[in-house]
Amino acid sequence: MNYQKWLLKNTTSLLGKTVAVTGTTGGIGKALCRHLASLGASLVLVDRSKERSAAFASELFAEYGREVLTVTVDLSDISSVKDGAEILAQMPIDVFIHNAGAYSIPRKILNTGYDNVYQINFISPYYLIKKLLPTLKNRDGRVVIVGSIAHNYSKTDMTDVDFSTRKAASKVYGNAKRYLMYATAALCEREGVKCAVTHPGISFTGITAHYPRLIYAIIKYPMKIIFMKPKKASLSVVKGVFCNTGAGEWIGPRVFDIWGKPSKKPLRTAKGDEIARISDTAERIFCEAEKLLVSLV
Repeated sequence: MNYQKWLLKNTTSLLGKTVAVTGTTGGIGKALCRHLASLGASLVLVDRSKERSAAFASELFAEYGREVLTVTVDLSDISSVKDGAEILAQMPIDVFIHNAGAYSIPRKILNTGYDNVYQINFISPYYLIKKLLPTLKNRDGRVVIVGSIAHNYSKTDMTDVDFSTRKAASKVYGNAKRYLMYATAALCEREGVKCAVTHPGISFTGITAHYPRLIYAIIKYPMKIIFMKPKKASLSVVKGVFCNTGAGEWIGPRVFDIWGKPSKKPLRTAKGDEIARISDTAERIFCEAEKLLVSLV
């Protein structure tokens, strides 16, 4: 694929724009940042690992000569998320891209009272975005969410909001992404901030390396051949920087939501009543987090 030709056709210069990206030390995040830097963006890398983030920032500066800052945020620690949000809110951010995520990891209940997979993939990013909306609105900025086709593996359950009783990683992760996608889109619509819900399809990255070691050793090479490389998969997210998604839309690979160049498609996996419940739950959990943070001071 001719990436330069695609970028020329589907994007414009980001010179003078600051883009904050979460989860930049993995496959999709790294590829995404390189695309953005090539378009002239100044970057803010928002990651859990200070060392890995700093190393990648130096790499990007050496390759593209763009300003690259880092902010350390652990999405499993709500206090860290609050501190990160306060730092980011003081920066001239024009685009906030939430890309970070966790799939099959050891499960535990965090001090928020919710499952860690649910918090990492939904509660913390929603908190960050809600706190950054005033800055983004003042700068006519936008939010870009990296969703997943896994969001359609199950519907939300008000008796088990975070799926803490479920064991299937695909459903636990998918439930959190379902909340993230629909709640964030509704939040941005209410607040008058531009938003794009995107997804990269299936790409061979660290998040796919959750299989038992023997099985992974067997399937990793076929996976590399079958699924898109991060450089191509991340183009759906890049497109979201320049293209809004309205109610009931998202941007992703055009062929079965898995392969190909990105295109805007209908998103009709949740109906109005479920979306309303998701949005109400998101606001309730945000208020709970605020109360918890006050008590921790």
